[in-house]
Amino acid sequence: MSRWAVVLAGGVGSRFWPLSTPQKPKQLLPLVSQSPLLVEAVERLSPIAPPERILILTNGTLVPAIGELLPGIPEGNLIAEPRAGGTAAALTWAAQEISRRDGPEAVMVSVHADWAVGDPAGFQQALLNASTIAEHHCVLVTVGVVPTRADPGFGYIQPGDELEGDARRVARFVEKPDRARADVMRREGYLWNSGIFVWRVGDFLDDVRRYTPEIAPALHAHSNDIEGFFAAVTPVSVDVGVLERSDRVVVIPGDFQWDDVGTWGALQRVRATDSSGNATQGRVHAVDAQNNVAHAATGDVVLYGVSDLVVVVENGLVLVTTVDRSSDLKTLMEALPRGVRERGGSS
Repeated sequence: MSRWAVVLAGGVGSRFWPLSTPQKPKQLLPLVSQSPLLVEAVERLSPIAPPERILILTNGTLVPAIGELLPGIPEGNLIAEPRAGGTAAALTWAAQEISRRDGPEAVMVSVHADWAVGDPAGFQQALLNASTIAEHHCVLVTVGVVPTRADPGFGYIQPGDELEGDARRVARFVEKPDRARADVMRREGYLWNSGIFVWRVGDFLDDVRRYTPEIAPALHAHSNDIEGFFAAVTPVSVDVGVLERSDRVVVIPGDFQWDDVGTWGALQRVRATDSSGNATQGRVHAVDAQNNVAHAATGDVVLYGVSDLVVVVENGLVLVTTVDRSSDLKTLMEALPRGVRERGGSS
């Protein structure tokens, strides 16, 4: 098996404002450990594919910074998307590039750059298992994470008929439910739609041509022209554009302490916390305070008698919100004066 890995590393990470900026978004920041999220993502892939078979898809403005962070990845493997075309377009271009370099039977593993994984060995084994299934059965495999809570922030997958071992046909995908429905689905054996995908690139491209009119004409007309391809596609997610339409999608369960580092509040789950559940970075002093997230780039932050807050001090800005509302910072950004909005990020 010739196995490749694709890391999706675009986006501006607005929900980590004011630390994250378009010039240095969250995937380039050390939010979980001392290493940036993207570096951690690539390190986890080392048993899956060598550096010369890892592609990083990102924004053009981030290519120089990513090149500095990942000097072992060949420059030609840092692929700048000319415009945001959705995950279907990004993964189609990556699959086409892998097919061009290595043929349609090459297996492609797709992950995102902004995850936390507590059990890297379990994660790697799941990817290897998925690769074997994709190769043997010519199917599109997704790794569905075994839920640890009823989270309305994730999509869900209902496993269907057995294919082989714990691999099952996907019965249906469910968009983000409310919390009550998420709790029911968790108890009924649904899995989180993690965005981990594994397939032979030829099988995936065949399904794009068959099921995805938003992408297929651009693939036919611009298979060797990235500018023309992204200009011609209609943005759509890979879930909607391909997986929900295909009849050969398979899910295997994954249980490796996975989490999406999507908001400040998520850091409570993926960072080490003190005995009162506070996740802190910098000089933070918590007294009679529980379940807070605090980031102090400069100075000292004192928390007293409060709970479930997010407090961020960065580049002369102080953000105070709640853990729950930290998922909605895009709305906040739209309401702020431009001068305040653009002051985020360290110098």
